[in-house]
Amino acid sequence: METAKNPSLRGLPVVTGADRGIVTAASYEAKALGILRGMPIFRVKKEFPSVRVLFGDYPAYVEYSGRVFDIVRRYADDVEEYSIDECFADLTGLDRPLRMSYKEIAERVQQEIWKELNLSVSIGVAPTKVLAKAASKWIKPGGLTVIDPVADPTFYQHVLRTTPVDKVWGIGRQTSHFLRKKNIVTAEDFANQERAWMKEHFSKPYGIIWYELNGASVLAVDPVPKTLYSSIQKTKTFHPPSSDANFLLSQISKHIEEACAKARHYGLTAGKMSMFLKTRNFRYAFCPVPFAVSTNSPEILMSHARREFPHIYNAGTLYRTAGVVLRDLVPMTAAQKDLFGGSAKADKFEAVHRQIDSLEYKLGKRVVHLASTHEALKGERVEELDLDRDLLFL
Repeated sequence: METAKNPSLRGLPVVTGADRGIVTAASYEAKALGILRGMPIFRVKKEFPSVRVLFGDYPAYVEYSGRVFDIVRRYADDVEEYSIDECFADLTGLDRPLRMSYKEIAERVQQEIWKELNLSVSIGVAPTKVLAKAASKWIKPGGLTVIDPVADPTFYQHVLRTTPVDKVWGIGRQTSHFLRKKNIVTAEDFANQERAWMKEHFSKPYGIIWYELNGASVLAVDPVPKTLYSSIQKTKTFHPPSSDANFLLSQISKHIEEACAKARHYGLTAGKMSMFLKTRNFRYAFCPVPFAVSTNSPEILMSHARREFPHIYNAGTLYRTAGVVLRDLVPMTAAQKDLFGGSAKADKFEAVHRQIDSLEYKLGKRVVHLASTHEALKGERVEELDLDRDLLFL
């Protein structure tokens, strides 16, 4: 996404993860150097000095993903938001009313995303989810691949024959290891097994993968967006470690603002918060913070955080990570009211943040932030990575 704002980064090796201390995502140019997800950032800087290391910005990813999915919904009613950077869309029967082939619809979507957001996406068009996933990976970045077992059986078989079994969506490392012992090394080998053999050796989920590889759609597109979360966590590892109480509390303040923003995005409020610090020796200090009234307002959470902070902080100890976790999440419409004015206070903050969220959607993140967050933002570059998203069409 960073190249959408800064085109000069396009084509350069770029990774995100400066805020967490490990690589959370990498551009294709960075992957070509041998950089893997989870690699320590200090190692990247030492071994690959030409690589740009950026901070992640989850709220911005959510915003861009939402805009991408909105473009897809211009052409498809049923869109499943599979992850922050992937979706499935059911185009069945839409070729006639739109007067375009399925490939032409996908091309139009790809063009509009590039024109409006300056983002590259890879698209796979196929009759099943598993095949669409394989198609989306066939050409990257910016590819568009159609797998049609009926219209083009030769290419369909070529994809299966050249796709390693461990690259099939839904087949993990242990399963692929078992399959290789049975001389099943490609997607074609797996798809060619007898149905009786599949039932004997595998549970139902792998039978579904077998059907989907053979062109029979079993996994339906689920257009209902995910709105339920058991918790929301925000954390950051910083270098060098710090024992500065003001800096650490400011980090917690920043995480509270980000967690609350995500909760508001999904219409949730929290009944409890945990905050923690981790020393450079990887020892944790946790503190649970219950609320009398569930809320997603950072002002209220910060008042609790200031009061409880001494329970997790020891002067002179060097800390490398700070974080918060929102728990007991419930829909805002289901939040209980109290009789002592807490709900009224929360409602006032909610109205304020509706305006702030609207403003940030138009002008960018952190045009407004808590004064307690300012120290954590000093000198921080809030940057994003241009991830090549996969749009999977059925």
